[in-house]
This record gives sequence, C-alpha cells and structure tokens, in this order.
Amino acid sequence: MATVLVMAGVAGGAALALHASARAPASATAPPAALGSEAACTGYSGLPPGWGSDPLAGMVRVEGGRFTLGSDSGYAEERPVQEVAVEGFWIDRTEVTNAQFEAFVQATGHVTEAERRGEAVVFQAPAKGTEVAYGGWWHTVSGANWRHPEGPASDLRHRAHHPVVQVTRADAQAYAAWLGRNLPSEVQWEYAAKANGQGELIERGPRDAAGLPRANFWQGIFPYVDVGEDGHMGRAPVGCFAANGLDLHDLIGNVWEWTADPWSGQHQEHGTGSAAPERAQGPQGLIKGGSFLCSTDFCVRYRASARHPQESDLPAAHIGFRTVATR
Repeated sequence: MATVLVMAGVAGGAALALHASARAPASATAPPAALGSEAACTGYSGLPPGWGSDPLAGMVRVEGGRFTLGSDSGYAEERPVQEVAVEGFWIDRTEVTNAQFEAFVQATGHVTEAERRGEAVVFQAPAKGTEVAYGGWWHTVSGANWRHPEGPASDLRHRAHHPVVQVTRADAQAYAAWLGRNLPSEVQWEYAAKANGQGELIERGPRDAAGLPRANFWQGIFPYVDVGEDGHMGRAPVGCFAANGLDLHDLIGNVWEWTADPWSGQHQEHGTGSAAPERAQGPQGLIKGGSFLCSTDFCVRYRASARHPQESDLPAAHIGFRTVATR
C-alpha cells in the first residue's frame, strides 16, 4: 500500500490506522460549547464561544499523522485504499450554522447562487405506496435558498443552530475566505472523521453499542417514511450526537459537506446495486459524510470513507460545509 504525503490544505473500509498524535484534540482560545446531547444542541445559539473575537472560534486542532484513506468494504469509488500522511490543521467542530453564515452575509453582503438564480433543490417525500422514478423525490423550488431552505413558506426561525444549506461550493468558499480559512480537502476531512480509529461497515447503520443511532440518518423505508428513531426527521441542530475522538460532531449524517476537491473517477449511484460504476458528468465537486437522507436500504454513504459527486453550482437542502485553517 503506497504512502502519500499530503500537505495541509492541499488535496491529494478497511480498518482505520491512525498514527502519531492526531489523538489529542486542542480547542481554540475560548472553551467550546457544551454539545453532544439533544438538550445541549437544542439550547445552542449557533455561534461558538469567542465568535467575533477569536479567529479560531469553534475550531479544534487536529495534529498531523498517518491514516488509511478509503475503504475496501464500501463502494468501488472508495478504492484503492492508501496510507496517507497529513500535516496538522484546525477544523470546525460542527457544520457551519445558519447563525454563522448570517454573520458572514451581514458583514459582506454576499448573495448566494440560489438567491441570484431564484431557486434551489428541495427533498419532498413521495406519498407512501406511490411509484416514483429514481431521484423523483428532488424538486426545484422557486424561492428556496439558505434563508428559506424548503421554499418561500419556510424560514430560519428556531433554526439558527441548524447547519446552513442551499449553498454551492462557491458560497462555502466565500464564507471560508472571509474568515481566512479554506474548505477541507478530502484527505483532511476523512482524517478528521476517522478519529475513533474504526471504519464503518457498509451493511451497518451508524449505531452505538446499545443499538441507538449515533448520527442523524434515515430510519425507515427510503424515500417514503423516516420514522425518526434518532429524534429528527430532516436536518438536526449541530452537535446533537456524541463527538468523535477529536471532539468533532456530525461528520457523518445530518448534511453532506463540501470539500475543496473536484470529483474524479467513476461513481455508482445510490441503491442501484449496479456492479458497473457510472461516470459523473459535468463540473462536479466532492462531498463527504452522507446526510439525513442516507439509509440502510439506500445511499449507505453515512461513512467516513464514502464520497460522492455533486454539481458545484447546485444548491441543495441536504448539503452544508465546515472549514479548516492551517495557522
């Protein structure tokens, strides 16, 4: 297995092999918000302690080390696995929230691509028992944008602490640049996500030893019924579930996350069972981590090694992001 050196901020399962000192998280100057439970995430303002004064507010230091990138037990696009060396970096403890993104918009006047276009993509569950074509649960909705994630009738009341969605990769990059940061590379993102030292098996949902959901994913028959066993039907506030070994939340489930990398290689669609991967078409970005729409009978990409192409300029209701810094 080849060894690849990856510099922080530059793009480049099998059981995970984390080495060196990545095991010891360090926080930014201000003590982190208490998260990791339903009560804690519900009471979170969406702005991390030190926001506006600490340039690393809400971030965790990930020390450099080595790990196994990819998985032999997932989709074909997750192979070949390779041993990778990573330099240290800072990464957001949670997905960027609506409150954080609103601060950015107020400071810069940024207008998202969805707002300029006047529409975005929204998930709508079909009626139970009806036949629906693959992907027929996605609808382009006029007036949907980050302020109105499901369309004009929706808003952000009581959702300041939810992850911002309906942002394209360019919107996410603009936010990161405002803070002097970047989007994570795939290698940085996966290294941070695999901090527990275990790769997830494709045939098993993200559950703890007691069988309880440890992430916001779809429980039920997709796309018809989400029974909400994890306490959420749709997006959840950030930090409702226990952190991983680096004190990072929601790296799997809740919303997909943009990376700085373009998509490359072939791709097998969700749930088709096709032995032959399909090649992505058009300008594609790379997203990681799965979302609340991933289930054991469809998608199955709520895993650190999972990867997926996404049109870089397509805002959607299940995609957000987090940022990294190398200072």
